[in-house]
Amino acid sequence: MQLTRNDLFSLEQYAQARGDFRAKVMAHKKTRQVPIGAHTTLYFEDQLTIQYQIQEMLRVERIFEPEGIEDELNAYNPLIPDGSNWKATFMIEYESPDERREALMRLRGIEAMVWVQVSGFDKVFAIADEDLEREDETKTSSVHFMRFELTPSMVAAMKEGASLRVGSDHPDYSYQVEARPDVRDSLTADLG
Repeated sequence: MQLTRNDLFSLEQYAQARGDFRAKVMAHKKTRQVPIGAHTTLYFEDQLTIQYQIQEMLRVERIFEPEGIEDELNAYNPLIPDGSNWKATFMIEYESPDERREALMRLRGIEAMVWVQVSGFDKVFAIADEDLEREDETKTSSVHFMRFELTPSMVAAMKEGASLRVGSDHPDYSYQVEARPDVRDSLTADLG
């Protein structure tokens, strides 16, 4: 479900509610992330995580005019899943800048090789970076936005308790992991 201005706190309201709201969101986010190996993580978005992103942007940028708020809603609403998919931020994470630079060159194309798999079904590969190209001739980006489109049968299987695997088939970064039950349940709640 898309967010509207009515779903948001005013800047003054957010200043008062921010501590409690942030704690709620951080706890929620723990059930919406799946590390794939030691250096990549999928952070699955939903209405609450996106509301937090928008509230923080409005706060930092001191945006209170209706047009500015609508701009933020238009920028972030496409990251909310809409019943038949999951949407996620995929991050490639290396602490050392030199190691990260080398990895981003070596992992070119990884965004097309990340997948989710509902037990009993084929892998669903990410549709990545629909907003803009994040890779060039020499390297990939450390951040990608991904959408995973599920069939009605996959949605039904998830609602019936099917397990979920997540992974990467990149030749230099081939990993797969089963999503924890709490993550699986949280992601199932996104499905219509």
